[in-house]
Amino acid sequence: MVTRRTEPEAGRSALAAWAVGPEAPRAVLAPAVRHTLELFAEEFPGGAVELRVPPFAAVQAITGTRHTRGTPPAVVETDAGTWLGLVSGELTWGDAVDEGRVRASGERSDLSELLPLTGPRRTVRTAREQSADGEDGKDGEQEPR
Repeated sequence: MVTRRTEPEAGRSALAAWAVGPEAPRAVLAPAVRHTLELFAEEFPGGAVELRVPPFAAVQAITGTRHTRGTPPAVVETDAGTWLGLVSGELTWGDAVDEGRVRASGERSDLSELLPLTGPRRTVRTAREQSADGEDGKDGEQEPR
């Protein structure tokens, strides 16, 4: 079980704000990244891979060998914009790796089959559609956990 540090609605709102303004400030990026990392760790529980999006957060996910000290057996690290692009489907894993936007090492560090996540993809798509329609971006739609 992942301990949530980010209130889900605050995370969804931040993700929606990023969707319509990708050059978002740290106050938007931080909860969006934390929320989506928490969702990823809930969807793929475990401790075989450490996902890092500095300076915002890191989580352990994916079943397999769990580490408690030192360097984990697998690490994936990227920046906030790349991570949000990956979880929302705006960017493919292969493109991110090819462009050097993701550093992945160790067994199980290829996340291509695990991304994007359905909830964040829906949140981003809805926010962009509402922005294009001139709406305020709040329709009450809840993303799946």
